[in-house]
Amino acid sequence: MDREMIIRRSPMRLFERSLHGGLGRGHIGVVTSRAGTGRTAFLVGVALDGLLRDRKVVHISTQYSADRIREYYEEVFHDLAESTHLEDRLRVHLQVERNRMIHTFLDHNFNVERLTSALDYMSKHVHFEPSTIIIEGYPEWDKATEDELKALKALAERFQSEMWLEAMVHREGEERDDRGVPPRIARFEEYISVILRLKSAEDHVRLQLIKDHDNTELADVHVELDPRTLLLVWR
Repeated sequence: MDREMIIRRSPMRLFERSLHGGLGRGHIGVVTSRAGTGRTAFLVGVALDGLLRDRKVVHISTQYSADRIREYYEEVFHDLAESTHLEDRLRVHLQVERNRMIHTFLDHNFNVERLTSALDYMSKHVHFEPSTIIIEGYPEWDKATEDELKALKALAERFQSEMWLEAMVHREGEERDDRGVPPRIARFEEYISVILRLKSAEDHVRLQLIKDHDNTELADVHVELDPRTLLLVWR
């Protein structure tokens, strides 16, 4: 199967239709789940879909090393290439590498100003302007302020990027609204366009749409995450 066919048949096309066209440039999406349910795998899947379409992606992490993030991409790309019998694998892999930037901030001093400086540097010196920005480990939702979310939203709009954040939902004892969203996240909904929950089942992880922009009727997302291959699959 060639790259164009993989793009057309990707479960991400169904995911985008469920969101009436996708997250959209200048918007923030948040994927939530319990620990170990696959937030990183989902975010890598989103990023890889963009990379296959020759779009630029920046992946920011305050939790994992660059080598660890790169290994995630390699594993998911390998499984995708194997399962689809990808043609011209080496050329496509090189395209993915050229269009992706990984930045890690493991000193616990990450903030929007540092992110802005990094994006400005990439734009000015290497002409790299991302279509998608992935951020893991920030903000710390328990301590997050409105100014932080407002600044992230402004950054997404300035670079006209889709921005995906992640949030862990605790197993027990955490207050949630009737949708299952903790108040520490729901209080920032003014700046969040899409909220997605990963819900673990016996042999798969279901994607559940919690918020879809201003749409009151939420679609049933017929896409799952396979915990064995870390690939998004049709349900």
